[in-house]
Amino acid sequence: MAKDYYQTLGVSKTATADEIKKAYRKLAVKYHPDKNPGDKSAEEKFKEVSRAYEVLSDANKRKQYDQFGPELFEKTGGQGYGPTGGGFGGGTGGFSGNFSGFSDPRDIFSQVFGAAGGMGGGAFSFEDFLGRGGRGRRKTAQNQPMKGEDLTLQIEIDLEDVIFGADKKIRYNKQEQCSACGGSGAASGSSRKTCPACGGSGYIVSGQSFFQQQMPCGTCHGTGTVITRPCMECGGEGVRNVETEVQIHIPPGVDSGSKLRVSGKGNAAPNGGSNGDLYVITQVRPHAVFSREGQNIICNLPITLDCAINGSIADVPTITGKTRVKIAAGTQNGAVLRLRGKGLPSLKGGERGDQLVHIQVETPSNLTSAQKEALNELHLTDSNYPGISDFRRKAANFMK
Repeated sequence: MAKDYYQTLGVSKTATADEIKKAYRKLAVKYHPDKNPGDKSAEEKFKEVSRAYEVLSDANKRKQYDQFGPELFEKTGGQGYGPTGGGFGGGTGGFSGNFSGFSDPRDIFSQVFGAAGGMGGGAFSFEDFLGRGGRGRRKTAQNQPMKGEDLTLQIEIDLEDVIFGADKKIRYNKQEQCSACGGSGAASGSSRKTCPACGGSGYIVSGQSFFQQQMPCGTCHGTGTVITRPCMECGGEGVRNVETEVQIHIPPGVDSGSKLRVSGKGNAAPNGGSNGDLYVITQVRPHAVFSREGQNIICNLPITLDCAINGSIADVPTITGKTRVKIAAGTQNGAVLRLRGKGLPSLKGGERGDQLVHIQVETPSNLTSAQKEALNELHLTDSNYPGISDFRRKAANFMK
């Protein structure tokens, strides 16, 4: 019984074209005969994944496959019913034995990896639309080495790091230039070749006369070159995924959401360009004692009832150590004391913020009968509670 092509590639029946191609690229590199010399099982597996990819990468063949199964293509030599308008063309070199009429797996490998040597883009312009420049036009930035992809990471820091700054070591995954091919994507002993489709320009001109349009070349994706022998270590990408470590400096005054740039620590470029940058976004952990309000530090200070009534001197924690404050007699719950210059530094420099001490008068609990009786002996009146008296006056019309 013929093997299921979706299972061969390790994808679901609803996989997209990109997912199918990605799965094939991974398996083709793994089982390529040049990477497994003399291994017949790897060679056979390479044929299987190539056969599966040839069918599932063609929309018409895939439709027939979903309807009739793999037996149809095994019987018809990979052609299916009628014209499919696709495929990679016949090829017989490179492998001993019969490939049942399917395209040569090496040809498929070369097509997929050779066409993926660059990822050129390029914005539309009227110059492109009119086809100006023609034979004498200069090469655009598409043909030049591009910068690698930027990376973004998030790290958690403490409030102390915001005050004093800190040096942090972080580990992350990034793409580095492939050491086997030096970042070219081409196998050892070979090199990138001028694209035969566009002659190295990176563009294909379509249309006639005045109405012409320049489009990025579909074969080389605008780079002007193709790879004929992809590097086995990186699959022609020119880069490999590695875990790396970098030390960064957290400057004083950062906040949650601050973005720090580390130049050149992003992904390597797949075509020999400069590395991208690393952006580190800070997230300040909640603190057990302090909270933050801009450059100001907030601290809630609980005090006793007798301290609020009679006044006192209280110790207050600050980020740099304790300090003493005067609690005035009659201090109400929610009063705020300001400690100048005890807050956070500004990221741009300048004066520090303040520390705001929020007074929280704690009502005594677990009173004994004698304590409650002593409280009643005070014979307190409304004049002793100006806040309550003021509230009653304002709410009088709503209390009828």
